Amino acid sequence: MLELFRFHGGVKPASHKQESAAAPIATAPLPELLVVPFRQSATGSAAILVQAGDRVLKGQPIGGAEGPFGATVHAPTSGTVRALEPRMLPHPSGLTAPCAVIEPDGEERWIERVPLDPHTADPEALRARIRDAGIVGLGGAAFPSHVKAKASIDTLIVNGAECEPWITCDDRLMRERAAEVVAGARILGRLMGAKRILFGVEDNKPEAAQALRNTLGEGDSRSCQVVAVPTLYPAGGEKQLIRVLTGIEIPYGKLGPDFGVQCFNVGTAYAVARAVLGGEPLISRIVTLAGNYATPGNHEVLIGTPMAALLPLGGPKPDTDRVVMGGPMMGFPVPDLTVPVVKATNCLLAMSPALFPPPPPEMPCIRCGACTRACPMVLQPHELYWYARSKNFGKAQEYHLFDCIECGCCAFVCPSRIPLVDYYRFAKSEIRAREREKLAADRARERHEFRQFREEREKAEKAAKLAAKAAETKAKLAQEEAAKAAAGENLGAGATVPAAAPPPADDKAALIAAAQARAAARKAAVAPQNTENLTPDQQAQIAAAAARRAQGRETKDSV
Repeated sequence: MLELFRFHGGVKPASHKQESAAAPIATAPLPELLVVPFRQSATGSAAILVQAGDRVLKGQPIGGAEGPFGATVHAPTSGTVRALEPRMLPHPSGLTAPCAVIEPDGEERWIERVPLDPHTADPEALRARIRDAGIVGLGGAAFPSHVKAKASIDTLIVNGAECEPWITCDDRLMRERAAEVVAGARILGRLMGAKRILFGVEDNKPEAAQALRNTLGEGDSRSCQVVAVPTLYPAGGEKQLIRVLTGIEIPYGKLGPDFGVQCFNVGTAYAVARAVLGGEPLISRIVTLAGNYATPGNHEVLIGTPMAALLPLGGPKPDTDRVVMGGPMMGFPVPDLTVPVVKATNCLLAMSPALFPPPPPEMPCIRCGACTRACPMVLQPHELYWYARSKNFGKAQEYHLFDCIECGCCAFVCPSRIPLVDYYRFAKSEIRAREREKLAADRARERHEFRQFREEREKAEKAAKLAAKAAETKAKLAQEEAAKAAAGENLGAGATVPAAAPPPADDKAALIAAAQARAAARKAAVAPQNTENLTPDQQAQIAAAAARRAQGRETKDSV
């Protein structure tokens, strides 16, 4: 018998699960248009692979995985891409992102599906198949599963707790498709080298737990085990379920693989089995319609189905005033019903004033400590509240703001009805925004500094080139002067210069004649320049001209 542990805090809200868990999974019909966002994972968008007007097949990649944390996006059905345009996403911000608008042709023509044998396939090929199938965490985080599957672990935990009220999509999936869930868990366990696989299922889902046990049989009782965990919110949190099943408490800043354990949702395991054994990418998921509906239930819905086309399947009652994506504890109001179903959509909760009364007015914190006792992450929510409210974000981070999983336990037990999670989300968004601004400023400064460095480097290189050229020119001139001097000395040594007789005193004419004789001798000793390419006649003409000039100078001197 596996020993169970208890995590800190937690609450027990009314489950309200029987309303939607009673009926089997139904298949949602094809809508008139599918709006498929290219951002389907928590780590970024996909590269667009199609153009408006293209014909696509069911399961065809329309967005390629970018980077090591990317996930592929596929066409949910066959049809025509009518547009590539920004559309609003199901997010509290209501912001838009690039989407492919596909008009179904109703033919449901698949791409070629190629199964893989998980027993003989290379581990890298299996991870590539999971990545190319676009599989992300279907418990709500939407983190790419092929990245988590790279870890080497001892224990694989398959999360079937589904602790949040009203949501029953995992419950029905385990009841009806336990074989695929177990097959996907075994593939993941083999891929990561796990010695044992633990299926954690809350004890308020006995049918789901029994379906898994029936699939496993008696032979896998040691390596694979289904464990009923106590119903306590948020037992389905990754760190909380690891604590309950293994006793390992994951500290702040650490992950499960650091302690030899990894956790996957049952929906993720099911998608892995479909991708590996059937060659089918993730193009649909189970969505719970619960709350203020006439016929609540679970439906298998194509990714990209507008929520406005899905809600009529449950029949919202007339007093429905808003729709929440997710559960009442961690969900958020849908900004517009035209937004599509995405891979993270596990529930569309219809709310009404009668079923979900508006919260009473917020009152001052009385520092009762109820939030601290209920926090499953062992934080101090009241301190985080004060620092978030006063915008002292540095102190909020010192109190491990980002370790908060936004489960809502603190707000659930607060006697002053303070929406504590809203303050934490505000603080997180502000910190992220400031970090982005700081990063942008740092990059701008780095670019400016590099530009200055480049300009100074280019200026220094130019000055060095000019100095080198000047030195080269100076050296060349010096060599030419030395060569000329050497040539002059050699020619002077070989020439016969008549020795001038010492002029008699006071004989001015004799001195002038001697000077002229020496000059003529020097001219005769120096070879004419630039005459190598002249003909003999041209050289003779030049010599005659030089003689006439000499004669003219002598005549002038004599006069």
